Amino acid sequence: MKKEDQNKKEKDNKGKSKDKLSLLKEQLTLEKEKALRAQAEMLNYRKRKDDEVSQLFKYANEDLILSLLPIVDNFERAIKLDDNDLTDELSKFLSGFKMIYGNLITILNNNHVMEIETQGQEFDPNMHQAIITEKDENKPAGVILEVLQKGYKYKDKILRPAMVKVNE
Repeated sequence: MKKEDQNKKEKDNKGKSKDKLSLLKEQLTLEKEKALRAQAEMLNYRKRKDDEVSQLFKYANEDLILSLLPIVDNFERAIKLDDNDLTDELSKFLSGFKMIYGNLITILNNNHVMEIETQGQEFDPNMHQAIITEKDENKPAGVILEVLQKGYKYKDKILRPAMVKVNE
């Protein structure tokens, strides 16, 4: 009987060690999966951060450009006062304004700031803001009749929508 008991114990030990081995294999598999998930999360985090940083660099000058747009508007208003009579003092003064305005527009264009095309275009709510509507029988509905304030794009982003008068 002793030999039978000893064989039984050996079988039990082998069974226990097999159970222990399979349990350890399961735990190892779970830990590997956790490590892979953590690694994937870290890669996703890095990608998100890289995207955020590239967006920050891409639109880094946005606030500066937004603060310059009212100055551009004021230059345009002043230039509209000119009647091209170069003999009066106002026209001489405004010719200097025109040069400064031209330089400012060149700087904005070199920094990827472009005016949104509006006059005669179809109204697009993504780029235009309708302030007034008017009925003009000679033009189709939804066409922009007048630009009240210019709109601008910075690279591929709308900085300021154009304020327009739209045909009903």
